[in-house]
Amino acid sequence: MNTTLRFEEHGTGTPLVLLHAFPLCRSMYGPQLELSKTFRVITPDFPGFGESPQQVGWTVATAADAVADLLDELKITEPVLLGGVSMGGYVALAFASRHANRLKGLILADTRSEPDSAEAKANRDKGVATVKEAGVPAFFAGMLPKLVAPANERLYVELRQLAALQSSEGVANGLIALRDRPDATPSLKSINVPTLVIVGEHDALTPPSASEAMMKELPHGSLVVIPGAGHLSNIEAPAEFNAAIANWATVTSLHYPARP
Repeated sequence: MNTTLRFEEHGTGTPLVLLHAFPLCRSMYGPQLELSKTFRVITPDFPGFGESPQQVGWTVATAADAVADLLDELKITEPVLLGGVSMGGYVALAFASRHANRLKGLILADTRSEPDSAEAKANRDKGVATVKEAGVPAFFAGMLPKLVAPANERLYVELRQLAALQSSEGVANGLIALRDRPDATPSLKSINVPTLVIVGEHDALTPPSASEAMMKELPHGSLVVIPGAGHLSNIEAPAEFNAAIANWATVTSLHYPARP
């Protein structure tokens, strides 16, 4: 991929790369900057989101390669902790498959390994049409109630603002990338690094059952269910989300040393 991903980095220490959800951008990880007290937190924008240039035809695989290129750009040669929420989790799974030697640990939050069903693919196509005809805010209004638990509707204003920053072209291309992503389930058994699976108790899009299914296939999986949270658990319950990562990473560093 020729696109250079825009990014932010904060802190020092073990690199922690966090990949954002759809249709947002790296700004969704504002609450996770607290982790920069311990880690070197790196948050890229996917192609066409946030400040990253458009890239027609990008896929979860090419996005994973772009993240690897970003690590090269930052001269990071040590294995990293890498993960993402929702769409970010799909790219994280692709990264684990394509760049396994660069991983110290994997975080899969509010995501799943299975591909879209036929119905879901059709809904992605409808979404592309809505974005092109009515714009991102109109499209986002339809998905917003599914993104957070009902008790967290206070976040609607913030999420609308984040979504409104995204371009119609970027969101449409993102929908296509999500629609066409492959089944990552067969590769789960080969993920030979500690893997933290996080899911909101009330996640309506990738429910706890999807996380439990991944756990059955992961050789070194740990599951954390965040009470009261929905699909965007990092925003809905940031203290619990951050603590899950910090606690897991401590165990990871003790029992799974970085590979030579």
